[in-house]
Amino acid sequence: MYEIGRLCVKIAGRDARLKCVIIDVIDDTFVMIDGQTRRRKCNKIHIEPLDKVLKLKKDASHSEVVSVLKKEGIEVVDTKPKKATVKPTRQLKKKETPVKETKKPKVKPVVKKEESKPVEKLDELVVEDKKTDKK
Repeated sequence: MYEIGRLCVKIAGRDARLKCVIIDVIDDTFVMIDGQTRRRKCNKIHIEPLDKVLKLKKDASHSEVVSVLKKEGIEVVDTKPKKATVKPTRQLKKKETPVKETKKPKVKPVVKKEESKPVEKLDELVVEDKKTDKK
């Protein structure tokens, strides 16, 4: 039932309700399809075979499949593949790390000491105190 050249309708996926032709039987569950759908491997569960069998050889090119389908009255719209573009990469925002202030060693301010009074004057003061005490 699933043989090369069998006309089918895709019943699942984004190519659903589009006609295709089996171009290769891969194993018991998968076949290679082409036509109005994308050329790809497909599970047999996802296609419904129709009554027509078209004359195609194994692994026929896309242009051969299109010409055979046009003879049957099935129009195939060729879509151009998208041009490869460079995807922009997402740039992460850099976190601004605050600049840590380094601790400066504490420096004691230099205080100039006043010069002490000369010893002679101190003696005079002591002497004066003694004199005042005696009176």
